Amino acid sequence: MIIKYSSRDKLLLVKITEEIDHHVAEKIRRKVDNEITRFMPRKVMFDFSRVTFMDSAGIGMIIGRYKMVKMLGGTVEMTNVKQSIRKVFEMCGVLKIIPIQDNYIESLYEWDKVG
Repeated sequence: MIIKYSSRDKLLLVKITEEIDHHVAEKIRRKVDNEITRFMPRKVMFDFSRVTFMDSAGIGMIIGRYKMVKMLGGTVEMTNVKQSIRKVFEMCGVLKIIPIQDNYIESLYEWDKVG
């Protein structure tokens, strides 16, 4: 997982670099919670470009981060979500509260050069 913070935009970028199951979701949760507390971003953007599998633990992790950031007055968005993961988000209603911004990170921050 790669995390960057832009103080100019008050944006926390989280690039998930592995499949999201129960064990990985807990690791991501802890790390992202620490960074949210540390930086107090206005927006948290999750990049799913390297994620091809996610179970219910991943959904819970994303919704939990959404609740935390919303409580602090911020927003959460996702980008580069593969079609199979997008369908999971659609079926469970996540897209009603967390939008997907396609190719957002690559155009602004050139993630392909990182990691």
